[in-house]
Amino acid sequence: MGMRGFLVISNSARTSSDFSLNDLPGAGRMDVMCRCVNSVFLTSHGMRKDATAYLLLLGPPDPPKLIRMEGSELKYLGPDERNIGGLIRKALGVKVERGERMTSPGIYVSKIHLEELFEMLSDEWDIYYLREDGEDIRNVGLEDGSLFVLGDQNGLTEDQERIVEKFAKATVSVSPLSLHSDHCIIIAHAELDRRSHDEGSSA
Repeated sequence: MGMRGFLVISNSARTSSDFSLNDLPGAGRMDVMCRCVNSVFLTSHGMRKDATAYLLLLGPPDPPKLIRMEGSELKYLGPDERNIGGLIRKALGVKVERGERMTSPGIYVSKIHLEELFEMLSDEWDIYYLREDGEDIRNVGLEDGSLFVLGDQNGLTEDQERIVEKFAKATVSVSPLSLHSDHCIIIAHAELDRRSHDEGSSA
């Protein structure tokens, strides 16, 4: 498990592999999921090995599907949406009923419902809900082991928010404006990077 994690919940992204890599937006905005994966793991000239991404896909035809990606194990991950979409499509093409199956190095797929997922994650992570009306992230004492939860372009439903808030330590904001999900991930990374750098400088 990485030292920082991101869970992106999509109520529209397809949960089967029958979509075209040439039309990722048409697959329930799978392009948004691909951009989020890019933001979780990729830097200008490298990859974040200390990060974990969870994509909870709830669109048709076979929800829920959870795709977990571990930066310390990933291979073949490129920066373009088509490459990332291909890895997601491969994961969705694997039949899974119980447990978790690895579909390529560092990528795992399973079927798990939202509350069950949070019960599992709360044993491993300090959970924070990212939303524009939350507490300024710069005023929150984040540490290694923080996991940020955010929605896709449409956000979460009220029922989903109630579940998230039940398990989250706090609701935090990276901006008073409503930003793209992938941009929120980059800003959260930047905040943790700054703190790690400052702690290292003062050691």
